[in-house]
Amino acid sequence: MSRFVNKSPSICTDRPLNNTDVCTKLRLLKQLLTSCLGPTGRLKHVHNNIGGHVVTTSASSVLLTSVTSSQPIINLIKSSILNHVSRFSDCGLFAAVLCLSLIEEAKQSGVRRQVNKHLLSLCTSYLQHEHCGCRVPLDFCSSQDLITLSLSVVSSKPACVLTEAEALHISRLAVRAFLLTVPCDSPGPVRLGRTVSVGVEGHPVLNSEVFPGLLVEVHDIFCLKTAEHLRSDPLRVVLFSTSLAGDLCELGDGIIQVHPGVDTDSQILDQLLELCERVIGDGVKLFVCQKVVHPVLQQYLRRHGVMVMERVGISLMEPLALLTGALPVATLHATIPAKAYGTVKEVSVKEFGSKTMLHLEPAGESAICTMTLCHRNETMLSELKVVCQQTEHVLRLTLKEPSALLGGGCTETHLAAYIRHQSVEEVAESASALGCSQTEYLLGVEGFCRSLEAVAAALHHDGGDSFMDLTHAHHWTRPADAMTENMEDNSALCCGCGLVQSGPTVDMKWTHLNTEHPEFSPAALLKDRAVQPRVLDSFTAKLNALQVAVETANLVLDVRFVIQDTN
Repeated sequence: MSRFVNKSPSICTDRPLNNTDVCTKLRLLKQLLTSCLGPTGRLKHVHNNIGGHVVTTSASSVLLTSVTSSQPIINLIKSSILNHVSRFSDCGLFAAVLCLSLIEEAKQSGVRRQVNKHLLSLCTSYLQHEHCGCRVPLDFCSSQDLITLSLSVVSSKPACVLTEAEALHISRLAVRAFLLTVPCDSPGPVRLGRTVSVGVEGHPVLNSEVFPGLLVEVHDIFCLKTAEHLRSDPLRVVLFSTSLAGDLCELGDGIIQVHPGVDTDSQILDQLLELCERVIGDGVKLFVCQKVVHPVLQQYLRRHGVMVMERVGISLMEPLALLTGALPVATLHATIPAKAYGTVKEVSVKEFGSKTMLHLEPAGESAICTMTLCHRNETMLSELKVVCQQTEHVLRLTLKEPSALLGGGCTETHLAAYIRHQSVEEVAESASALGCSQTEYLLGVEGFCRSLEAVAAALHHDGGDSFMDLTHAHHWTRPADAMTENMEDNSALCCGCGLVQSGPTVDMKWTHLNTEHPEFSPAALLKDRAVQPRVLDSFTAKLNALQVAVETANLVLDVRFVIQDTN
């Protein structure tokens, strides 16, 4: 007899941000994510206490997915940040750290959330203005800006364990792969291609390459022998997305009537052989199947000079269709139309370590390419794959908005200085519009700006101090082993993004971040400067991350009750 158990009442937490346990967990989450930020961020080993795979990473997409929490407030922040990362691939840690800093500052000052919302509108308006001092237009006539942007993404992931030369090599490959996926002479709406990544473990990173076309790993020695004798140009291709193993279950849904004494296996095989005869008669030289091909069919096709590739998997079907122009055939009961066939220019064999791959080269222009990524071990290779996917996405965002923001913390400090200056000038009307006192408004402004500066300061983890110059409001760092404590005595320094340089002839003053200093309007740099930024951030991703951080912080600050069902 089943036992009845009374349901436990739900747990209701009033004002969760006043709860010590919630605040402790928010503080720990902020420390965890802050320590991962930037090129020198600390790696995290994530392991479930009941066993399982160990994750080593500093990327927000991997880290936040791996870390679990029973606290709804934490899960709310996680979901918001992961949603941003799934859409933009970059600036996840920036959004998370800024969000948690804003919550902390607002909790201490008690300022209304409307102030943060107003300051967010000031930030977005300024960043989208053509005279914004931290926005840089990207020049597509040269690949240098794209390489700089790509290098900034790659260098920010220390779990890849790349030297400067390796990081630059991967960045150049990412830009080359991106450019190969952009069609040149495509009529009508432009459709971007695909980059397929292939990992090769145990080889130097500098052996990584990009190939136009598609590399498909094969283990069948007969397939490799057939590839050596294919000489037709171009080669006709057919793609099957259904199984050709000859099983009854693969024939589709419905009722199958079998007469007594009929050998169903033989009849199905005869039908498949008829299909192969039609394919051979149509001049097909490359026969590709997503699933299994019956051994008798394979032997029959090879005897007629057709190369067979089976079990390519669903992930390669779309790239194969885009590369060859073929339409995947999903049925065995209809004649294959001529438009379903595709072509490739050439098939060759390439070897990468223990992997043997077929290189399918497109017959015409194709926006499909393959990036072979090499690294010394599985953990580093896994992180490198994630980084290259993120880099590709960030580069694609530049097609919609060909701009970038200054990196190295300079956008954050510049934005903080701009907000302080604008708020002081418009304090009376802004406070009146928001329905608060001028003191409350300025307190909110100070907390917002301190949160931005906290993100910039969190980029460095090796000691030293963070500064902001009082001219352009860029971010500067003095190493922990500096011989002098005064920034003015350190010559030949440059800011975080690399655009502003100091020297004996430069009259510049600095102030420590998050300390009181005279309010000033940050001066914009000349647009035709010979010096180019060394660190760039994605404009689209960072702008959305800023919005997500502020809106999520406001949402958390608005939570009055948390109700948890414990059953």
